[in-house]
Amino acid sequence: MKAAVIESFGGPEVLVVREVAVPTPDAGEVVVEVSAAGVNFPDLLVVEGSYQNLPKLPFSPGKEIAGIVCEVGPGVERTKPGDRVMAQIEYGGYAERVTVPEAQLVPLTDDIPFTDAAAFGLGYITAHFALVRRARVRPGETVLVTGAGGGVGLAGVQLAKALGAIVIAATRDGNRARLAKELGADHIVTPGPQMRDEVRELTGGRGADVVLELVGGDVFAAALRATAWEGRLVVIGFASGDLPVVKAGHVLVKNIAVMGLQVSDYRDREPESVRSALESMLELYREGRLRVHVDRTYPLEAAGEALRALRSGAVLGKVVLIPGQP
Repeated sequence: MKAAVIESFGGPEVLVVREVAVPTPDAGEVVVEVSAAGVNFPDLLVVEGSYQNLPKLPFSPGKEIAGIVCEVGPGVERTKPGDRVMAQIEYGGYAERVTVPEAQLVPLTDDIPFTDAAAFGLGYITAHFALVRRARVRPGETVLVTGAGGGVGLAGVQLAKALGAIVIAATRDGNRARLAKELGADHIVTPGPQMRDEVRELTGGRGADVVLELVGGDVFAAALRATAWEGRLVVIGFASGDLPVVKAGHVLVKNIAVMGLQVSDYRDREPESVRSALESMLELYREGRLRVHVDRTYPLEAAGEALRALRSGAVLGKVVLIPGQP
């Protein structure tokens, strides 16, 4: 079978597509024939060798897949060959087949396209655990989402709206702003030093009750200042590449809770919680309250090109690999 493989760390150009051994399932595992694989910002960090969890070289990146079960191992009880599934995994998704623990599978009904399912997983589960588990958002609260034009940001905008929040999306790009508004944002602000004043004006001087912060650097500093008294700021990522330093004075004076989110920990520690969250969000998807925005798809052979597009900042929403696509 074919897989996009990292043999040495570096930029997207280090990915090479080659023939590898067909995987076989161990006890409690299944083999999924990959119909679609999501491409995410953490994949860039994996390829560079700077991500916190790295397997031994060589390996295939890729943290979310959707496809059809083609083989099951001993002890598998809920799943059979032919089942349509999606899954969150640590690595291995950039391949024609991948082994997945049964506990990490979520069944898919026939009305959910594989491309949407692959694009749905990581972004929406991150947004869900940020909003529901960490920030415990309540209807009527104001949620500020930075990096609102990317996959996680747009998921955060939509899910916050579906949970009854007033949503403020932070983005400098006009196309991203229009898409965020289309997908549910009530207001748009510009990330930067003026963001605090813009958010305060929109909230009657209060600030944002909940902040999903994905950018880092100066945007993090502005987001912290835009947080309301007793607000909650969830640190999700550092798309700018600049890891911020928390000014404890702001945290103390306004009784702010600053918390981190490493969503893969829930996948490994509480797979049942991840499965339950995904199933609830898939129901929102069927109701039309969540909509996946796939900006572009690439064949498996162009995995490096897909990562370059993501790194360039040209992508609105999600990028998906389709094995077998011309």
